[in-house]
Amino acid sequence: MPEIAIAGRAGVGADGHPRPSEDHVVVLDNAVLVLDGATSSDPSQPPGGWYAERLARRLAEDLGAAPEADLTDALTRAIAVVTAENDLRPQRSPSSTVAAVRWLGDRVDALVLADSPVVAFGGFGVDVVSDDRLARLRRRGMLQTGADVRRRRNAHDGFWVAEAVPGAAAHAVRRSWPRADVDAVLLASDGVSIGVDQYALFDWPEVLATARADGPDAVLDAVRTAEKQDPDGERWPRPKRHDDQALVLVDFTSGGIQGLP
Repeated sequence: MPEIAIAGRAGVGADGHPRPSEDHVVVLDNAVLVLDGATSSDPSQPPGGWYAERLARRLAEDLGAAPEADLTDALTRAIAVVTAENDLRPQRSPSSTVAAVRWLGDRVDALVLADSPVVAFGGFGVDVVSDDRLARLRRRGMLQTGADVRRRRNAHDGFWVAEAVPGAAAHAVRRSWPRADVDAVLLASDGVSIGVDQYALFDWPEVLATARADGPDAVLDAVRTAEKQDPDGERWPRPKRHDDQALVLVDFTSGGIQGLP
């Protein structure tokens, strides 16, 4: 069993007021899941955290029952079950990112759907498993309104995310590494990865070094400190002053679990 260290904290809503985190972390015997529910601007829909919690629970149940199941197949089934149980409809339902890491006797597998990356470190160097389709659309100014987001969600000219379309799982980014080659893996929600991708506070090896030396909470602190110095988003434009944050370190060089709520 690798050592697993977890840090998470809530951000603020679109209105700037505190509210519960919509990030969810689940630790299984041989896997870790990080899901980041998307904040919805439609008050008629359940919140993204509501959906992320249900999808995380169902995916955890399925992987617990079949620890070696194909990750894409497991996610497809989990989305289908949550969709059916809650009568969800495509384009009119809450959504969530999915990041999963699973270790078996001979390999470590990763799956990423939407913008919650997985970063592996080992004999192969640093391998960033990321899904940048959403970020590319944002950079091109193609997600200006809620209608834009709905139209491009789970569409071939848009981006893919867990919602009410089970087939979205087939568009996840996958990776596998020989287990003997993997030293550590990070899973992050975009409230943490923004510190690398947009703020340039550190690179991924520095995130790993900080998480190992001072715990993953120290990484979250660095991101929050930067955001507090730019409260109005003048340096780093962003929809919310503080997003929810989740960071998990899976360290194969030792054993145990730290920071599990």
